[in-house]
Amino acid sequence: MSDCIVIGGGLIGMLTAHELASEGMVVTLLERGEVARESSWAGGGILSPLYPWRYPEPVTRLATWSQNMYPQFCADLESRTGIDPEWIQSGLLILDSGDRFQEKQQMLAWAKESGSTIEVHNGNPVHYEPGISVDPCEYILMPDVAQVRNPRLTKAVKASLDDKGVHIVEHAEATQLLHIKGKIEGVLTDARKYFANTVVIAGGAWSASLLQKLVPEINVEPVRGQMILFRAKPGDLKHIVLTEEMGQARYLIPRKDGRILAGSTLEYQGFDKSTTQEGLDALRHFAINLLPGLAEVEIENHWAGLRPGSPQGVPYICGHPEVEGLFINAGHFRNGVVMGPASARLLSDLILKREPVVDPSSYTVGALRG
Repeated sequence: MSDCIVIGGGLIGMLTAHELASEGMVVTLLERGEVARESSWAGGGILSPLYPWRYPEPVTRLATWSQNMYPQFCADLESRTGIDPEWIQSGLLILDSGDRFQEKQQMLAWAKESGSTIEVHNGNPVHYEPGISVDPCEYILMPDVAQVRNPRLTKAVKASLDDKGVHIVEHAEATQLLHIKGKIEGVLTDARKYFANTVVIAGGAWSASLLQKLVPEINVEPVRGQMILFRAKPGDLKHIVLTEEMGQARYLIPRKDGRILAGSTLEYQGFDKSTTQEGLDALRHFAINLLPGLAEVEIENHWAGLRPGSPQGVPYICGHPEVEGLFINAGHFRNGVVMGPASARLLSDLILKREPVVDPSSYTVGALRG
């Protein structure tokens, strides 16, 4: 019998298991497929919400805490596992102009409150990125924004769980929560029962279905995001570049080896994570319009993932309101990577009855019910 069962082997579930195992708990992690092969693997790894001043303060609170600890966390992971998560302080260049910058006062107020550096420039952004094609405009540079390479980060975290003795069970779909007289007892999977006095639901887009009978108002749904990867060369792009196209945020991310990731779509198609020609064409068109040199670069990969969508992007990080020992860490939408470490620390604080690292009141079922 374990002290804790974590349901969900994405980054949120793995980081939660890492925190609890670090405090001496015996942890079993159950994953319906393969660890870190859903949203955690598919995302871009930008360590900032896109247009962060548009998000509620609870998102900023978690993101800021995680941003401050990511450099050392990644260095420690590489030291322990030999896997480099490729934390790179690329900086974020935001190219929107015109009416978008009517929100300048909101942006600057957010920067002051959060302690973030924002530089507002007028002119041609080719000063920072010679290869891009854009008219002179008012643009923003956030020089402190960094990135990680999701597949390498999750691979390193998984290896660290092995070192901490976390029992990882893949291809074990949780089908029922076992509880009696208001207390959690364990989890039933499609193969067997697992028993523990503490259970954490961290199943990403699948979290709501497991909790539906107990907490029907949990508002987490799958949101498909498609991405493409260009086999570019080091130096073709230096910064993460962000703009909006047809009402959707689009970005280019330069990886350490020179490859450039272009993303992403935002599609409500249920649990269908297939790729489409329409998605590929839209992303390729955006990428080449912004960085014309990509027209001659091979598209190496095209994939999709399912984000755990939530109304305002604020996750549930809380104990179940009625079942003792049942906890939730889900609903991070587009920002699971940047909010992940803080989310795992906060939930572990609640489970272990420690002083919480941030105020937990904004992440409860009651608070998010509105």
